[in-house]
Amino acid sequence: MDLSWMAWTQPTAIFFLVIASLIMALSIWEYLSPGGGPRVGVLRFETTRGDRLFISLLGSAFISLAWLGLAAASLWWALALCCVFALGVFLLV
Repeated sequence: MDLSWMAWTQPTAIFFLVIASLIMALSIWEYLSPGGGPRVGVLRFETTRGDRLFISLLGSAFISLAWLGLAAASLWWALALCCVFALGVFLLV
């Protein structure tokens, strides 16, 4: 199958592999511990593990886009900020 038109680069492949790995890990976690204990956090609505993953991925996308548009520093700093954001979402939301 010729996928050369998709311009797959190593960072793009790593990005999609990480997303797929997160979804797979969450699926296994859900299988081993069903329900995930929905809880109400600082946003004042009930969230599950999947909701928190979605919120952290969506927020990380916005952080990365803002970083690309507004900061001149390396994108690795944006990745670090995204990891801190995701940790905060999973602990507080």
